[in-house]
Amino acid sequence: MGHAFQFDIELRRGAGAYICGEETALMNSIEGYRGEPRNKPPFPVQVGLFGKPTVVNNVETLVNVLDIVVHGGLAFADQGTPDATGSKLFCLSECVAHPGLYEVPFGTTLRELLTLAGGVRDGRSLQAVLLGGAAGTFVFPEQLETPLTFAGVRSIGASLGAGVVMVLDETIDVQAILVRIAAFFRDESCGQCVPCRVGTVRQEEMLHRLCTGHTLGTLHDELALHAELGQVMRDASICGLGHTAANAIASALPRLPLFPSARHS
Repeated sequence: MGHAFQFDIELRRGAGAYICGEETALMNSIEGYRGEPRNKPPFPVQVGLFGKPTVVNNVETLVNVLDIVVHGGLAFADQGTPDATGSKLFCLSECVAHPGLYEVPFGTTLRELLTLAGGVRDGRSLQAVLLGGAAGTFVFPEQLETPLTFAGVRSIGASLGAGVVMVLDETIDVQAILVRIAAFFRDESCGQCVPCRVGTVRQEEMLHRLCTGHTLGTLHDELALHAELGQVMRDASICGLGHTAANAIASALPRLPLFPSARHS
């Protein structure tokens, strides 16, 4: 761009491990080691890739930086809300009329986002939305007016996560999805720390008990057990995988008897 400034870009293809979404596990993988999170401190900005200070960003962040550099910070801040400026990418999938990647200003409501994608396909009723992916939170029809900002979704106990919006109509077996999420975290745990390695297994076992009716005590007892298990994983796991492994399941379990799949099982 006329400034005689050059730098190198090196691309590396990962092996697809979910745990390598954690920045220090990613650095271990790049260095040729097993993809396991590092204990912190030291943090990557102090001791990172190959022992050097390292800044880690995702692609969406760098794309936003380009807009700010080209058009200026004020133009970027004109989008969104005063507390959440700019735009956000959302990936809509499952039972939505027009699945795809949508970019909307922060502050757009979940209902507006679903309307932009054509709403629930085939005119069916909305059962739930999984917001933020496997580590996210289930959101329900009465919460569709929630503004999609960090504070907005936090007010309903949810998170934006990676921008995943999985739309589920009344024909979807939510119990099966919960079991699949539990199995996913059990598989993707790197096994380095006990709370995550054992906790994800116990979580999956509990869901199988709920789905087959062979509970340890009442439904209330199982919910209390899961709440305690989730708290242990959040408090004692090394990285974000263990911290968030119980989130989606915890958000759906209190409503489990209300799901069509549970009523007919």
